Amino acid sequence: MRLFPFPSLAAAAVLAASLLPSACKEQTSVETASTLPTKPMSESVTPDPTDPKHETAILAAGCFWGVEEIFRKIPGVVDTTVGYTGGTTVNPTYEEICTGQTGHAEAIEVVYDPAQGDYATILDLFFRLHDPTTLNRQHNDVGTQYRSAIFYTSEAQKEIAERVKTEQAGNFKKPIVTEISAASIFYSAEAYHQDYLVKNPGGYNCHVLRN
Repeated sequence: MRLFPFPSLAAAAVLAASLLPSACKEQTSVETASTLPTKPMSESVTPDPTDPKHETAILAAGCFWGVEEIFRKIPGVVDTTVGYTGGTTVNPTYEEICTGQTGHAEAIEVVYDPAQGDYATILDLFFRLHDPTTLNRQHNDVGTQYRSAIFYTSEAQKEIAERVKTEQAGNFKKPIVTEISAASIFYSAEAYHQDYLVKNPGGYNCHVLRN
């Protein structure tokens, strides 16, 4: 039984996203929305992402704008930060990431309450919101920065990631190419990337949460 309620998204969104250019190739100016939507949370107060009871997952699934837009709405997720990890360049910029030469992936750091959904549940969402069978590509976005990856922060996370990856194999016609690697330094992306689709509701998005 799943611990999170998952909303269905219109299939038309996928078609629309496929017709848009890569996020790296065409940046959209940031416009501040007059009214920002609030994430549905079961807690009566705003949760503290630094609470020691909370845990962190670091994931890469293509352009981080759409990935964050899905995760931030999930009850039990208390904070999301998009950024860069898995590379060699120190404190890389978005422009450097787009060259594909830094080795980093566009990634998201998800802070969540394990009492509402464990790490395996977070990974189930991860595999459902992108195509883990395409190497270094998600839809129109091509390059190693768009690779599918799980960056584990403990041996326990590594074991769960390997198990879930194996279990998910039956849900896809092609082999899963998701990388499972030890987490390294996570660099937060520039401010305009954070909650990008909240600030730009019609912005580029190529992700959809499958049932």
